[in-house]
Amino acid sequence: MTRLDKVVTVLALILLGSLATTRMADGEVPSSADFAACNAAAPHTVKAGTVSPTMADHARADRVRGGALATNSPDFPGTVIESADPQIHGMEAEGAKNASYQAAYRACMRRKGF
Repeated sequence: MTRLDKVVTVLALILLGSLATTRMADGEVPSSADFAACNAAAPHTVKAGTVSPTMADHARADRVRGGALATNSPDFPGTVIESADPQIHGMEAEGAKNASYQAAYRACMRRKGF
């Protein structure tokens, strides 16, 4: 086997191995259980003071307080945030008025793989 053949074989094996071990993120959709778990965990995280809100969290909180992002959903009691961003979709609108709550919710959704 020539050196080029060995390199091609090794690269092909690495590619196949990485494809086999990487989970498909495109098909992952957060469920109502994910939303509920993160909405329940966020207030505790905020109280513990272990999150740092970003400028985007502050801007979103201002928009929620102004009524721009909240919406009613048949899947959840109360009002929740509807968004294409899976890290903020499903967040309780009342909690979303607080930038720290948003940071805690996003961190929870990230830990869940979204």
